[in-house]
Amino acid sequence: MGTDRDAVTVTSTVLREWPLPPPGTGKEARGRTVVVGGSAKTPGAVLLAAESALRSGAGKLQVATTASTAPALGVALPEALVLALPETAEGGIDPVCGQQDDELTRLVEQAGAALLGVGAVGEPDVRQLLETVVPRLENTVVLDALGLAPVTADVTFLHHLQGQAVLTPNLNELSIVLGADEDEITRDVGGAALELARRSRCAVAAGGGESWIAAPDGRLWRDASGGAGLGVSGSGDVLAGIVTGLCARGADPVQAAVWGTHLHGRAGDRLASSVGRLGFLARELPGQVPAVLAEIEV
Repeated sequence: MGTDRDAVTVTSTVLREWPLPPPGTGKEARGRTVVVGGSAKTPGAVLLAAESALRSGAGKLQVATTASTAPALGVALPEALVLALPETAEGGIDPVCGQQDDELTRLVEQAGAALLGVGAVGEPDVRQLLETVVPRLENTVVLDALGLAPVTADVTFLHHLQGQAVLTPNLNELSIVLGADEDEITRDVGGAALELARRSRCAVAAGGGESWIAAPDGRLWRDASGGAGLGVSGSGDVLAGIVTGLCARGADPVQAAVWGTHLHGRAGDRLASSVGRLGFLARELPGQVPAVLAEIEV
């Protein structure tokens, strides 16, 4: 699985030479983001991802989550339209809501970028929902957490999107999708990310102590920002939301994965200096993103 070429180290200089698309003047110009996920057990994941999308500059936010958690989420996210979805007995999203012409399907189809799977529970249900909805999509898709289940079952699942997709696995999820031992993955995260990008034809942002971003054409980036403090519950939800927000703004999926990973890491660096190397919370990361964007784009 070895990494077959040198990785580009991500820095502010690298990103300044690869600027994001101009933001436009209104919320529609900066893209419509949809976040689909959550459960009665993990309602906060959607909140983290959704706020992160807005903090990265997305203009319009829509969220679809379980009916029992939707009212609270709507209060916590006054900027968003919140769609309440039917629930399973387990407290997850009932896949029946993904039928053609359903309100959820229409919401996702009209988005500039859709984040699917964050905070979801019940692997068979999540897989059924995505296997119903995603094949009809033509817009940009980001899959996180259990949203990766259809790719694990069939690595060609997103081929119809022709590269307009990003996968954001942690190391455990990366090992599951590739069917490899996690120790093997840990020894060569860059090589594993490249392999998944090649097989899935998607951009891949994966990491632990350092992050690796791979493109389907074999390009590879390494990002050492963030440090150990990012290894905290909810951090991956924030990363997925940032990447999705950048995609909604019009960034190419590979660019969004590279920029998003660095924004996430630099937000962690800022908190490490003000709070401490360990002990800052994932909910504190989104608020740092606008300042990091401003620093890079000066």
